[in-house]
Amino acid sequence: MSQALHPANVRILFLGDIVGEPGRKAVIENLAEIRREHAVDFVIVNGENAAAGKGITPRISIDLLRAGAAVVTTGDHVWDQKEIVDYFPTEPRLLRPINYPEGTPGEGSVVLETAKGKIAVIQAQGRTFMQPPLENPFIKVEEEVRRLREAGVRVIVLDFHAETTSEKIAMGRMLDGTVSLVVGTHTHVQTADDTIFPGGTGYLTDAGMCGPELSVLGRCIESVVWRFRTGMPTRFPVAKGAVKVCGVIIEADITSGCCLQIQRFAEIYSDQEPEITSEIAKNTAE
Repeated sequence: MSQALHPANVRILFLGDIVGEPGRKAVIENLAEIRREHAVDFVIVNGENAAAGKGITPRISIDLLRAGAAVVTTGDHVWDQKEIVDYFPTEPRLLRPINYPEGTPGEGSVVLETAKGKIAVIQAQGRTFMQPPLENPFIKVEEEVRRLREAGVRVIVLDFHAETTSEKIAMGRMLDGTVSLVVGTHTHVQTADDTIFPGGTGYLTDAGMCGPELSVLGRCIESVVWRFRTGMPTRFPVAKGAVKVCGVIIEADITSGCCLQIQRFAEIYSDQEPEITSEIAKNTAE
């Protein structure tokens, strides 16, 4: 059932790391229905593992945008598919981390005009346990948020692609009151700490993944277990089977940018039965 929406508010869906063909197929085939069911106005997806589990291609980016994504974010695997380098300058809705050095192909943020008003999306990559080591994301993101707010943009979403919970939480706390949502990606495991900070910023440490449920972070269980047991190198093929599509939905005031409601999103899809289960936890601002 679609949810009632105040005309001054905007509902934004963010989907976590898409893993391989199973993940992107589930997202592309079900995104229209998810948008309708949850009255979503604007969709952001992280596609950095969408090409066989490593990186993204121009074709996959186009497919995700055509399916209804407004913006596609990436992360530390952004350059794994070599053809993406030349594609970046042609598609501003595909983002790479903003804390890459000056002159890197592509952009780390984008502002889009919507029927509800301007919405900005920023992508940044953490530094703790992350490769390659990039410039300080706290400084780069703070500068970009200041620039966007000075330009009159109030609804701002940050995808913070980082390993440690502390780095993600620190970023969220730093930005509280200046952006609508800080959501983490990269670890592929959805956390249960969805909340609205005192200043009005929605926060979730990790959105989770859009990938095979019976897996280890989207990869075949047997291969990953064998690697941990033996220490020997091996391939990690993307797993098969039902796909869990995970993310977060927020409702934000288009004028102030404050997050009014946040809810985790997690649904399982298979070829035989599109919707098997739904897990939604809601936190509503006082």
